[in-house]
Amino acid sequence: MISVSDKTGVVEFAQSLIEKGYEIISTGGTYKKLQENNVSVIEIDEVTGFPEILDGRVKTLHPKVHAGLLAKRDNPEHMETLKKLNIDTIDLVCVNLYPFKETISKPDVTLDQAIEQIDIGGPSMIRSASKNYKSVFVVVDQQDYQVVIEHLDDQDNLDLRQRLAAKAFRHTAQYDSIIAGYLSNLNGEEFPDVETLSYDFEQSLRYGENSHQKAAFYKSSLPTKYSVASAVQLHGKELSFNNIKDADAALRIVADFDQPCVAALKHMNPCGVGVDDECIYKAWQKAYSADKISIFGGIIAFNREVTAEVAEELHKIFLEIVIAPSFTAEALEILESKKNIRLLTVDFTEAKNADKYEYVSVMGGLLVQERDTTVDSTDDFEVVTDKQPTDEEVKALLFGQKVVKHVKSNAIIISTTDKTLGVGAGQMNRIGSVKIAIEQEETGDTHTPLVMASDAFFPMDDCVQYAAEHGVTAIIQPGGSIHDQDSIDMANKYGIAMICTGRRHFRH
Repeated sequence: MISVSDKTGVVEFAQSLIEKGYEIISTGGTYKKLQENNVSVIEIDEVTGFPEILDGRVKTLHPKVHAGLLAKRDNPEHMETLKKLNIDTIDLVCVNLYPFKETISKPDVTLDQAIEQIDIGGPSMIRSASKNYKSVFVVVDQQDYQVVIEHLDDQDNLDLRQRLAAKAFRHTAQYDSIIAGYLSNLNGEEFPDVETLSYDFEQSLRYGENSHQKAAFYKSSLPTKYSVASAVQLHGKELSFNNIKDADAALRIVADFDQPCVAALKHMNPCGVGVDDECIYKAWQKAYSADKISIFGGIIAFNREVTAEVAEELHKIFLEIVIAPSFTAEALEILESKKNIRLLTVDFTEAKNADKYEYVSVMGGLLVQERDTTVDSTDDFEVVTDKQPTDEEVKALLFGQKVVKHVKSNAIIISTTDKTLGVGAGQMNRIGSVKIAIEQEETGDTHTPLVMASDAFFPMDDCVQYAAEHGVTAIIQPGGSIHDQDSIDMANKYGIAMICTGRRHFRH
């Protein structure tokens, strides 16, 4: 039985089967394709004695098909039943399914169009053949055509049959998963009783986080265009496990900025973020100057095209990855002279349409949550101190608040209006992050205003005191601690402004 939507290689496969002594049964477009290429083929209704009906919705859903697939060849009663009912065995099924995924990927697809691409007969035949794999070959992938032809006559091909059956069940499971996801999304089901996710193997990785760990990269069957999974690699070595995670983190940061922005990352934390109202080169200078040491071996993300002027500067530094919407021809020529640097392009026009949810594996389970895409604004602010922040301080606080939610908690950002000056990340206590961020800031040039953003509340007033003693003039934090008043009082004591947003931005 051969019935395929994607007809690549099917004529040659059918001809090889005939040479091996098989008779071919087929349906619809596949039958026509084989006939046009002079392949001897039997139409399905000659086997079933029943015509295709309901616009082809019913053609292979028939006992003569499924009995021929499911009968146990070593069961005399099964074989006697087939003989009595004049049913032949079907010993190989070659089926790939209606293009449901491709259909729903079209921008203006209607529900009716999508529904018509839900295959019923194909999955039914695949499952019947796979259940009886000891007697029936099941082929769902053109890549397997040749290996099947080569091993049809092997006396000991049970391992191959079993591998093909496993692949077939994965094929139908993925198909059903995509359909379930599509219909669930239409219904607005955020957290269904069963979560069915579908991912395609993309590549084997040399190793995982460490050289002794095996790893692979799978991408969503319907990947968002603004993602590492959909990125186009223009140059450089294959991405590693850590590269992929870092690149993902970098894309999350620059997506929050409308003006030209550059984010430099190490170990999934920003080490420098810079913005400029007009010029990506100036944004790069700010990001680089924020931490010239940590950027070594880092990942850089640009939300504007990389120019030759920028590329000349990047060329001087050892970098793992540069991500951007595009590179000028001159920039590419400059950067491609470095053999190992990875250059990626991503569709930044789709940044606002990136995945709504993120998934984190834990042993025995999966955590699902909305991505933190909220960008706080002055509408969220409550000034809780006697001193009001200046307009310039507010601009700096807004910038720091955009960055801090992308830093591992406990997270502290020291910044000006357009660049980070210090990043405190991943400490077990908040004062530790404050000290790290301020120590880093103090190694650079003097800047004003100097503000501090915190991803969560201050449990004690020591963070505020330390910041004020080291030149911070305004602070933004969510509030919510039972000791909030202590921090407010400390800010008032030093005459600095404090804003509470009421919204925490933890990132573990």
